[in-house]
Parts: sequence; structure tokens; C-alpha cells
Amino acid sequence: MSTTLTVAMITLDEEGAVEKVIRSIQAVVPDAEILLVDSSKDATPQIAESLGARVIRQFPPSGYGPAMSLALRSAVGDVVVTLDCDDTYPTELIPRLRDLVLDEGWDIVDGSRLYRKPDAMPLQNYLGNWLLSAVASVLFARRLRDLHSGMRAYRKSVVEELRFNPKGAALPVELLLRPLKEGYRVHIVPIEYRFRIGESTMRPLETMKWSLLRILRVRLS
Repeated sequence: MSTTLTVAMITLDEEGAVEKVIRSIQAVVPDAEILLVDSSKDATPQIAESLGARVIRQFPPSGYGPAMSLALRSAVGDVVVTLDCDDTYPTELIPRLRDLVLDEGWDIVDGSRLYRKPDAMPLQNYLGNWLLSAVASVLFARRLRDLHSGMRAYRKSVVEELRFNPKGAALPVELLLRPLKEGYRVHIVPIEYRFRIGESTMRPLETMKWSLLRILRVRLS
């Protein structure tokens, strides 16, 4: 198996979607490592392993931030593409995101859902994401569009070089802003956002609060 690419997902009770998502990944990048950091009580890890994915169990759950940090550290690929395992993201774009890093020299490629209001995104989530992006755009003097996208490509060496605070649901904010602040090359591409399979565990107001604090901390650090 080639180790050029790892597709990493954080999973919590995604048995209704995990097979569809993994098979869609394998259809476009059959040689990629598929890695799950999983805190499920349902059959998600068993289904994933039966399809050839590598599963790291994180139980009891310690939250999204520590799980994503573990996934990025544990990935074997030179490029790590992250996804949510709920069928909301276009897996057919994984090769493009990978190639933007490997062939075109970008360090982080952010898949932005917010070039227009996605029908699949609740209005409060869209407005919250828009506000976070507007604040960060002013503070970092760069037009930013989606600080909480679950679909990104990371150059593994960049993740290893930078120090991140792994705690909390605001980690995606820092994973985008800190490389930008340190002078790494960040590229933004528009992506489709689809209706999810299963229920969301996100708490929008709490995530908004911690994300605003994380933006300020990264900017002032």
C-alpha cells in the first residue's frame, strides 16, 4: 500500500454512514491509508476494519480536538486529508486536494463550504462560520472563508513542525491559522457540502465561543 496519502476521520457512532464513506474513498484513492480515530458505542469500528481501514480506539471519548490531533500524528501519509464520516463532503475531490499539496507546493488546502450558503448547513451554523471567518480575515489580513471545514489536506511535515493546542472543538481554527501566521502556504478551494447521514453532535454556541478565543490567541501568540 502506498503511504503517500492518509485519509483521516474522527468517528462517533457513524455506523449508518461509515461503509458508504469508506467505499467512496477507496473508489478514488484505492492505495490510500484510511484511518479512523473512533469513540463509538455502535458497530462503526468493526465495519471500518472489515473494509480495510485502520482504527485507533479512543474510549472513553476525549473530544474532537484530541482525536484530530491523534489522527494527524498517527497518519503514515506524506499528505493527510481529513473528512467527516457522515457523507457531507465530496470524497471525489480527495485526489485534487492531495495533488495541490504534492504537485503544486501548498502546505494546507482548505475546502471551503462557504462560497455560498449550502442548503445542507443550518442557518445558525452558516452565520457563525461566516462571522468567524470575517473576524479572522481582518486579524490575519487574508480573505478566509471556512475556519471549521472538516475537509482539508495537510502536508504531514508541517503538522509535525508546528505546535498546536489540541484541546477543544476549536482545533480546526488553529490548524488553519497557525500555519498561515508562520508563513506556510495556505490555499482555499470551494467544495460542495451535502446533507449528513445521522445526527450531529456539534454544539454551535459553545464552539463559536471557543473559536473566537482561539482566533485571538493565535493572533496574539
